[in-house]
Order: sequence, then C-alpha cells, then structure tokens
Amino acid sequence: MKVNDLIIASVDDHIIEPPNMFDQHLSAEHRKLAPQYVMDNQGNGIWDWAYEGVKTYNVGLNAVVGRPKEEYGTEPANIDQMRKGTWDPKLRIDDMNAGGILTSVCFPTFAKFDGSWFFQAKDKANAERVISAYNDWHVDEWCGPYKGRYIPTAILPRWDMDATLRELKRLVKKGVRSISFPSNPSLRSGIKPIHDDIWEPFWAFCNDEHVVLNCHIGTGIAPPYASEQSPISAWITALPMAISTDAADLLHLRALLRYPNLKFSLSEGGIGWIPYFLERADFTYKHHGPWIRCEWGGKLPSEVFREHFLSCFIEDKFGCESYKAIGEDIIAYECDYPHSDCTWPTVAEELWENVKNLDERMIDKITHQNVFDFFGVDPIAEVGGRDKANVGALRALAKHVDTAARSLPGNDARVIGDPSRPVTAGDAWATMAEKKDLEVLAAAE
Repeated sequence: MKVNDLIIASVDDHIIEPPNMFDQHLSAEHRKLAPQYVMDNQGNGIWDWAYEGVKTYNVGLNAVVGRPKEEYGTEPANIDQMRKGTWDPKLRIDDMNAGGILTSVCFPTFAKFDGSWFFQAKDKANAERVISAYNDWHVDEWCGPYKGRYIPTAILPRWDMDATLRELKRLVKKGVRSISFPSNPSLRSGIKPIHDDIWEPFWAFCNDEHVVLNCHIGTGIAPPYASEQSPISAWITALPMAISTDAADLLHLRALLRYPNLKFSLSEGGIGWIPYFLERADFTYKHHGPWIRCEWGGKLPSEVFREHFLSCFIEDKFGCESYKAIGEDIIAYECDYPHSDCTWPTVAEELWENVKNLDERMIDKITHQNVFDFFGVDPIAEVGGRDKANVGALRALAKHVDTAARSLPGNDARVIGDPSRPVTAGDAWATMAEKKDLEVLAAAE
C-alpha cells in the first residue's frame, strides 16, 4: 500500500457558517428572529453572529487553514478573509479532494460545537425553530448534494427533553444518525448530568436508531492553562487529553450496560493516553470495588469502553503502534479542518507517517473502516468504489485547487506578544476582542 491508496475518513472537522445559511429554511418573518451576521460596534471590519442581543465569538477565530503558520493566532477576521472552503460546501469538497479526504463529520462553529449557544435563549420556541433550520441547512445544503462525502451531524435543543426527542425523531426520518453531544452536559446551565433519569428516553432512542453521539473537547471539562504567563504551547500540548476526565464519566454511564448500540465518538482527544486510562479504570474497579459499588455487568471497564467508544487522532504514532492496547476497532482519524491543528493540504502524507508500519488490514481500519462500521455508513459504495474513493483518485479531481499558503491581508508584520519570548496564554487572550470561555480558545486549535 502507498499514500495514494489510502481511503481517509475524518471524524472531526468544522464548518464556518455562511451569512445566508437560514435564507432557505426560515420564513421572512422568522429570519428576522434568527441569528444575524453583523459588524461589531467598532466598525473595524470584524464580524460576529448576534442573537437576542448576545454576540458569539467571531467565526474567523479558528479558520487559519491556508495561511502561513507564522500568521496563526486567535484574532477575529471577516469571513471574506478566510479560505472559501471553510464556508462554501462545494469548495470544501475541493479542499477535501486536495487533502485526500473521502468523508467528514463537521461540527458547528458560531453555535458552539454542541449547539449550546442556543441553550440560554429567552424565546425557547424560536430557538427550537432556529436549531431545526440550522440542521436543515446542514443536512440539505452542506451535505445533501455531495453523496458519500459527509456524515450529517446535527445539534439538538437539549434544554428540554421533549424538544430534544422531537427534533431527533425528525432528523432520523431525514436519514441523520449522528449528533453533536456535550461531553459533560451538566456544565451547560440548566442541563441535567448524564446520570439523571431524565436522559433515559434519549439513550433508548439513540440505541434503537443507532445514533452516534459526537463529544468534542471543550464541550465538557474546560482544559485550563496554568497561568497567563505560561507559554501557550504548554496549553496546546495538553489540550487533547483534557477529554479524559469527561471520558471517565461517560464510561460510568449505566445506560451503556443496557443499550449495546449506544455509541460515543470522542473528538480531538488523541489516542496515546487510552491504554493507561483503561488500565487505571480496570484497576479502580478491581481495587476499590468492595466500597465503590460500581458494577460492570460481568465485564471490565476496558471492555465496556471498547464496545461503546470511538477515539481519533491527528498525529499519534505511539497510539497507532499501540493499537492492541487501545482496541483495534475504536481508532479513527481526524483532520480538524480548518483549525490550526489540521495538516491540510498534506493530510494524506501526514497520516501515512502514522500508519505506514502497520499491516494493510490495520491501515484500512484506522483510516476509514472503523468509522464506517461505527457510524453505519459506506461512503466507498456511495461514490462508486474504492478506485474513486482513494487519495489518488480524489487528488486527480483537485488539480485546479490552489493549496499554496496565502497571507491574510495586512498581517505581514503581525507579531503576537513580545518577540523576545514565547507566546503566552495571556498574549493569546489579548489578540481577541474580549475574553470568552475556554471553548473559544480550544476552537483555535
């Protein structure tokens, strides 16, 4: 097998929503009540999404793909300054072809990864309507025209279980079997912990309809930085493993023992930490079992994890080499386009360096087959066979795509912080219009 023979599925990418996204999915009257893409009060060319008088962080925060790495940062930007593949679905397909990616799971941006920007809406009926419109845009406009190229992934009005189930049932009828789910719902104001009985009908429905729950880092325990004087690289280094705390709580969800088809995909968490995590979970059960009263249905926690969870990596040679200790069926790849961690356009080459020493069976499992099995999809069949789905075939369709790094206008002399020392967490925060929660900074990586 060579690089061009790879078939690549990415379980973590992101959409920068275009300003006209609601035009075809809400009436003229209701569009006035939907989020609006507006210029900030300073008139300096920075744009935000506004809804019920509240602004979300600027959509340009995390769209650095296609820029020189020297220009990466967390500064806001106008959507016109981003690579068009970040917000145009047709041009995203071009960029996926150029990178060699067959299919992708895409998370929201302005709505936050789990749709939680709407959770505190004052007009709940309107918020539910807007979420449905968001989902219809994602399913019908972003994914619909491109058979096999996306795994449609929706958001839900989780502040109300009836509304959540109502929207989920509607989506399932549209063929959606993948949703964005907060890795720790209890950290969203007004949302019950996963261990509360209120979730029971939701678990049952997801189990019966084989709906995958995608949990992105930053939607649960916030990955903190040590201090504002700490180099930002220290925070970036530890960021993926922050999901381990949420993963431990999800693993202890009793519903996993009742519902064999209840599945969680852990997005952007890496995989190299998982062997110890599972070893620790098993030790805790065996050593502390007499007093913690936590049963696992005759199984070990590690066995339950491997039955219900999918993990993914961008760069993790150790994890790939340790696939037996992780579980060969639960490892997947993520590109993270258009965030600063993504390796586009050399996606295929970078992925190859992680898997090239494995046998072809494991290469196929890690690069795409585990994803297809976990989500119950077959993009290879949808695009017409392996010879049309591999890196070589996709890149042949992208010969016209310009993949050269392009500077952001006016950024030639931009320097973050004091050039005589490493960029700190405080420097990174200072480049933003104002301080927001840590999910904002996580979105930039």
